[in-house]
Amino acid sequence: MLKTLTLAAATAVALAASNAEAAPRIERVTFASHGEQIVGELYLPEGLAAKPAPALVVTGAWMTVKEQMPARYAREMADRGFVALTFDFRGWGESGGARRQYEDPKAKIADIKAAVAYLAGRSEIDKDRIGGLGICASSGYMVSAAAAIKSVALVAPWLQDAEVVEQTYGGKDGIARLEALGDTAEAQYRSTGKQAFLPAASLSDERAIMFKVPYYSEPDRGMIPAWRNEADPAFWRGWLTFDAIQAAPRLRQPFLMVHSEAAAIPQGAHKFYARLTNSKQELWLENVTQFDFYDRAAPVKAASDAVAAHFRATLGSAGEAGQ
Repeated sequence: MLKTLTLAAATAVALAASNAEAAPRIERVTFASHGEQIVGELYLPEGLAAKPAPALVVTGAWMTVKEQMPARYAREMADRGFVALTFDFRGWGESGGARRQYEDPKAKIADIKAAVAYLAGRSEIDKDRIGGLGICASSGYMVSAAAAIKSVALVAPWLQDAEVVEQTYGGKDGIARLEALGDTAEAQYRSTGKQAFLPAASLSDERAIMFKVPYYSEPDRGMIPAWRNEADPAFWRGWLTFDAIQAAPRLRQPFLMVHSEAAAIPQGAHKFYARLTNSKQELWLENVTQFDFYDRAAPVKAASDAVAAHFRATLGSAGEAGQ
């Protein structure tokens, strides 16, 4: 089902639906993924029922840490009654891993599966009612890890295949330049053990992976002390060949996508959605940029309301028995 909301309407819907009275309790947690320690934060809603509750794994954009957009959405989900887990992937933030700031799709997919397994082992969580909420780049990781979860929601998803990559990164020549940059950094790492870091984001340094973009370059938004503004460019080949859209025909979980034509690569989202064969819904907001989805009040609340409604319908609420 396709829905489109203006931002004004989205604001009204969000304000009407948001009725949280108390902040969630946040518990620092650790678990293991492939021999490394993962550090996370578990958001526990006020008045959690005695019965095992549904829970969500919440993941964010590439090169980010749990305190950025994942924290915002985890709190929104907890405000709406869901236990929500955010965490730093291996090599990022507070989590372990010798190779730092390296965007590795395969490793991140494995870490999502480890996070689901951790939630399933907690007594207050119903292991049969665990869902996944992916934001931006981690949407591709979430759908690739979806066999471990019961329901999927994506916000501002970055969903790519070879065709979308070519459209996005300057055609075959642009891809070749990035792959060459990455291969040089990878060769240095293999020969010396040292990583060749570049700025992840910058308003002035053209070497930055994200040059002249908002959010990451704004101290009152994504440029927070917990985030290290560096990236290992050796990631490029693995990222550019990562195909998230191929997961669509295999997805059997109930699915919701919230996006905007004004946000990043909507063509990839449309392609992914068209290839889904199971229960699916989409909500398109008007004139919402990719970065607005990360922390701007109206789009975040509108997206969160839709996501919470999806998970209530597919996982049940905290006081209900398993579906």
